[in-house]
Amino acid sequence: MAQSLATVLVVIYQEILLFAVVGLTIGGIDDFLVDIMFLARRWWRNIAVYSRHPRMTTATLPASSRPGTIAVFVPAWGEADVIGPMLRNALSQWSIGRYRIFVGVYPNDLATLAAVNPIADQDDRLVICVNERPGPTTKADCLNVLWRTMLEEEERTGTKFKAIVLHDAEDVVHADEIRLFDLMIDRFQLVQLPVLPLTGEGGWWSRAIANHYCDEFAESHGKYLTIREAMGASVPSAGVACAFERLMLERLVNPANGGPFDPDSLTEDYEVGLRIRNMGGRGVFVRMRDAAGELVATREYFPDSLDGAVRQKARWMVGISLAGWDRMGWQGGLAEWWMRVRDRRAAIAAVILFAAYVAFLLWGLLVVARWLGLEADHRPSSAVELLLWLNFAFMTWRAAMRAIFVGRSYGWMHGVGAIPRAIIANLIAMLAARRAVFLYLKSLFGKPLVWDKTQHRFPNL
Repeated sequence: MAQSLATVLVVIYQEILLFAVVGLTIGGIDDFLVDIMFLARRWWRNIAVYSRHPRMTTATLPASSRPGTIAVFVPAWGEADVIGPMLRNALSQWSIGRYRIFVGVYPNDLATLAAVNPIADQDDRLVICVNERPGPTTKADCLNVLWRTMLEEEERTGTKFKAIVLHDAEDVVHADEIRLFDLMIDRFQLVQLPVLPLTGEGGWWSRAIANHYCDEFAESHGKYLTIREAMGASVPSAGVACAFERLMLERLVNPANGGPFDPDSLTEDYEVGLRIRNMGGRGVFVRMRDAAGELVATREYFPDSLDGAVRQKARWMVGISLAGWDRMGWQGGLAEWWMRVRDRRAAIAAVILFAAYVAFLLWGLLVVARWLGLEADHRPSSAVELLLWLNFAFMTWRAAMRAIFVGRSYGWMHGVGAIPRAIIANLIAMLAARRAVFLYLKSLFGKPLVWDKTQHRFPNL
């Protein structure tokens, strides 16, 4: 009986191992190509550009030749704890600049409304927009309410806004952001600035969960988006620290939705970036430092609990990896196809990761079985062994690259810590994929999507 079980385990192990190593090899080659392209581009720019011209900072940034007023959209549902400090900080940081902040709230969220009202009473740069429907709806629906309120403001003043900027209720904004957007929108229809998560606090588990966002954004917004833009592919909006040209966004308006954002989507910001590219618009990812050498970026706390991280990642997977296949299709050339495949591989990658961990556990069981004297020859074939060594090389390379990018943004100790945090990131990805699949299947059977938001907090500034 024990021998039969060992034989079955060998067969299962070999099949799962084959699936895992092939999937990991494909993903490893994909990531390695992006890394090589980034390193080549960086080398070329250092030699051909920055050796002759100093890097521009916001201190040397010229003024826009067509200055305009910026509309800042801040949707808020259940944000009473953070919306007040966020707005006061933004108004203080942007003491100079032409802008209006539109805050979207709900009639059944009196706590958030009570936090916003006193600030709006004291500063006419803040406009409160109350949704006609009780919350939560979707974030896109709230953004459309802000859009309609902005149109009313334009009709009242007789002046159109130049651009629309998106921010969340927990964002720590940069003082030079409005001025940078004002200039870049002269040339581009979408401008995305980096997002840098704030490092976690509390116990080691909470810190590790929060800091895995630091790891992922440091690499994604330090490398991936720059390559995506350089290839001429679409620049997806991160939903915060991004600006859209007002006329381009107007072209996306669907009267049935009441605005340019699709309320049936959980990742409306990401989709807008792709739609702008489909309509011939240009997007740009801007990494620029201020006079003090600090990166012009938005900072915020991300979830530091397992449940919060899983729910947030699941929402991203539903909107980008699962629903993105049928909602956005496969438009554009080879570069765009490649980038969309990378966007949508998250759910499949989680399955491959799960298979790899299962194979590792089965390997351990088979080692124990051999110690017990059972015939459990689980040695892989020469082809699989070659792929295992190739995956080990890719894993080592990826760990080094992530440590470098995280170290550049947060310091070398945090960079080294990103290597073991990859295990936590994988756990969250697998749990999020499971939740995302169930959410997506429910939506296919008619269950409406709602704002599955997480609890936020704002730093003490």
